[in-house]
Amino acid sequence: MERSLTMELVRVTEAAAQSSARWMGRGMKEEADDAATSAMRDVFDTIPMQGTVVIGEGEMDEAPMLYIGEKLGTGSGPGVDVAVDPLEGTNIVAQGTWNALAVIAIADEKTLLHAPDMYMDKIAVGPEAVGKIDINFSTIENLQAVAKAKNKNIEDVVAIVLDRPRHQKLIEEIRATGARIKLIPDGDVAAAINTAFDDTGVDILLGKGGAPEGVLAAVALKCLGGEIQGKLTPSNDEEKARCEKMGIKDINRVLYMDDFCSGDDAIFAATGVTDGELLKGVQFKGSKATTQTVVMRAKSGTVRFIDGEHSLQKKPNLVMEP
Repeated sequence: MERSLTMELVRVTEAAAQSSARWMGRGMKEEADDAATSAMRDVFDTIPMQGTVVIGEGEMDEAPMLYIGEKLGTGSGPGVDVAVDPLEGTNIVAQGTWNALAVIAIADEKTLLHAPDMYMDKIAVGPEAVGKIDINFSTIENLQAVAKAKNKNIEDVVAIVLDRPRHQKLIEEIRATGARIKLIPDGDVAAAINTAFDDTGVDILLGKGGAPEGVLAAVALKCLGGEIQGKLTPSNDEEKARCEKMGIKDINRVLYMDDFCSGDDAIFAATGVTDGELLKGVQFKGSKATTQTVVMRAKSGTVRFIDGEHSLQKKPNLVMEP
C-alpha cells in the first residue's frame, strides 16, 4: 500500500464525522448514520485506490452504499480490502453522549476477515499485555494476567464492558476479583482502542459485541501493537450458514490477530464525532468546523493525532476534487 493513503483516509473520516455531528443530541440515529455514510461514500470517489468493501453497512440488498462487495476509489492505485463504520455509535450521537467515531480501516486485498454481522465474544488489550491473555481463560485469570503484565494491583485494573443484560454474569465475575469496571452504552471499537493508551485509564476489553466491529478494532490494535481475540457466537442456523458462506468453517475456533488481519500492512483512521477519552468531537462555530483524528499504520508503527480546521464555505459539501 502507498503511504499517501494514510492522509486520504483522514479526509474520509473527517467528512463522515462532520456530517453526522450535525445530528448530535437530536434523537435521530438513522439520519445521523445516513449523513455519515453518504459523506464517506462521496470522499471515497476521489481516492486513488481499488477498494472492495469487506466490512460495511450490510449486504447489497440491505444498504444503498458502502455495502459488502462494493468497489470504492478512482479505480487506479493499490487493491485493498476496506472495512468501514461510518458512524460507530449511532445511539451515542442521537443522545449526545461519549465516544462516537467515524471509522475506516484498509489492508492489502484478501487479508481482512469477512466477519458476518453477528455477535462475537471478545477480549482486547494494549501492548503491555500481549501474549498474556486467552479468551478461553477464566475472567479472573485474564484480569490477573493483565495486572501482572502492567505491574498493577488487580484492584487498579479497569475492564471496559458494554452495559447489556447479557453481561450480568461477566460483570459479577469482574467485581468479585476486586477489579473496576467502566460500563459503556455503545462503542466497543473505541473501547478496544482505548486499551492501548494509558491516558484513557482502560486496561482490558471484555464481553460480547459485533463481529464486524471486531475486525475494525483488530486493525487498530495491529497498528498499536495490541492484541484481540474473538469467538463467533451465531444464535441460529441462519447465522451459522452465513459464517460458512463467508469462509468460516469452524465457528468454535478462536480468532487471533492474524485471522482478523493476515497481512503485514494496514491503515486505520478514526475521527471523533462526540467527545471521548481519546479524541475530541466535532465542534462548529460560524463557517468553521474543527475535528480530531487518530490515524495509524501497521507497517511503520506510526500513530498520528491530527487536529483539523475546516472552512464550511470553501468546502460546503465536505468534498474537494483533487
